[in-house]
Amino acid sequence: MEQENLPKSLSYNQILIMALTAGICAANIFYSQPIFHDIATTFQINPESVGIFAILSQVGYGLGLFFITPLGDKMDRKTLIVCLEACLALSLLTITLTTSVLVLYIAAFLIGLFAVAAQVILPMAASMVSENRGKVVGIVFTGILIGVLVSRIFSGYITQWFGWRYIYGFSSILVTISAIMIHTSFLKSKEEPFKGTYMSLLASTFQQFTRFKSLRRTSLIGALTFGTFSSFWIVLTFHLGGEPFNFKSDTIGLFGILAIAGILLVPIFGKMADKNASPSSSLTIGVVAALIGVLALIINPYSLVTIWIAIVLIDVGVQIAQVTNIAFIYTLDQSANSRINTVYMTSYFVGGSLGATFGILCWKIGGWYLVMGQMALCLCTAFLIIRFSVKTSKSIFKFIKGTRGH
Repeated sequence: MEQENLPKSLSYNQILIMALTAGICAANIFYSQPIFHDIATTFQINPESVGIFAILSQVGYGLGLFFITPLGDKMDRKTLIVCLEACLALSLLTITLTTSVLVLYIAAFLIGLFAVAAQVILPMAASMVSENRGKVVGIVFTGILIGVLVSRIFSGYITQWFGWRYIYGFSSILVTISAIMIHTSFLKSKEEPFKGTYMSLLASTFQQFTRFKSLRRTSLIGALTFGTFSSFWIVLTFHLGGEPFNFKSDTIGLFGILAIAGILLVPIFGKMADKNASPSSSLTIGVVAALIGVLALIINPYSLVTIWIAIVLIDVGVQIAQVTNIAFIYTLDQSANSRINTVYMTSYFVGGSLGATFGILCWKIGGWYLVMGQMALCLCTAFLIIRFSVKTSKSIFKFIKGTRGH
């Protein structure tokens, strides 16, 4: 579909439906994390064994990200989303009803696999507008982030009031409703689909990484910033659970509300990405904001006020960087949005996994200050990549300008 044939914007209801659907789908991967003990009690197994549930969901999501989301360039994205949500709803219903540990684990894997519907919605949103693309993508991505953060709070409280099975039963209803809304609110795409085979589609996904230097750079920045985000939230639980705070898990979970409040500011920077030809300004603001939050935690790690401010700065900073990156990658090649999204989001989640791993390792070796040092190093590296790319671009521009003068 040519750029000039695209509608200038989507309706408020359409954007809201995409953001809600993306958040509802993404949340399913994280419901299990606060309720391992409750699931273990039901199936009479060790809580550590239930940890396999979360691992299988993450593995399923990773595989779905690579093997399913590129299909958005080969088939109608609306149809793909509805099919994935139908399968996701059935998987959730299976967990609600099963009494078998084996079926529980299989369904956990399938939940992660089909929850990648959220990652089909992002390129769908980007491909449907010719103006305000950054703002629209920013709102949809904010929906994913809020879904991830709210999932842990929602899961804990529903389990306490009704039992853990109700979480998955209720979620299956939400997924079904959102699938119906997607089906009735959007027309089929008029984009020219990818003509090759499925295997050539996957090969083409690899080619996007080598094709665009800016995609490689953006993917690295995304991995570094999301790695920082993951390190922070895992280690914050240890920090708040120890001296001098000694907070319980339900109290620690409430700190996520601050992150949600901060993330609501992120779409503003999606608009900035629309107005600037270069994403470097927004990226710099995001990385510097997160770095200030980390430095504040190094200086005064035992002040609740400092922690509250740092949560907002780190979360807003990291998400500004991510929204800017996502808005930018969808300007590279309209016909390959899903494959480009696959490359970026795979790097993004690999960075998050490594960040969480190194965060725990640094905590065990050197405690709070070593973790903060590791986070600061990631953010400084991202900052240097951004500034180096700006200087390189300016040098090229001056060279071209000089050759034209002669």
